[in-house]
Amino acid sequence: GEFRACHKIMAYILIDGYNLIGIAHKDLEKARNDIIEKLCRYSELKGHNITLVFDGWKGGQGMETKMRIDNVNIIYSRLGEKADFVIKKILSEDIKPWIVISSDREIFDFAVKKGFVSIASEEFEDKLNFALYPDEQEEIEYKVINRMPNRQKGNPMKLSKKHKKKLGALRRL
Repeated sequence: GEFRACHKIMAYILIDGYNLIGIAHKDLEKARNDIIEKLCRYSELKGHNITLVFDGWKGGQGMETKMRIDNVNIIYSRLGEKADFVIKKILSEDIKPWIVISSDREIFDFAVKKGFVSIASEEFEDKLNFALYPDEQEEIEYKVINRMPNRQKGNPMKLSKKHKKKLGALRRL
């Protein structure tokens, strides 16, 4: 790749793995490997530090399993423990400026309550695809526009603090 003078981390991203990829896959392992591969390319491209958490609670090991591929940390929760638990633990103990990716209401709310930015999985997926497939931009944009929720009431020019924070995070992704 090209020489990057500053190795500053652009963003710390904490991802609820199965929430992002869904669990309705014929081959779940392939789906996991695909997203890991995509995230590695994305972090390489953008200079993000990414932590991806998967549920290991059904078929997992007795211990939490961690591995690292390039700039992506992958964590499988231990048997009997959900990814939610691991994510909340990270948000409670590790004070990096996390951007949390999950559409799971509970995780989303927990992150916001702790002062972190939460972004829905679908929104993040769009960002990921934008970055990885720039030539399919229009198609992706069309999808995004059609998924936009209607504007809320209140002064549209005046964004809430929370919203400003989120927009700032989205710009960094």
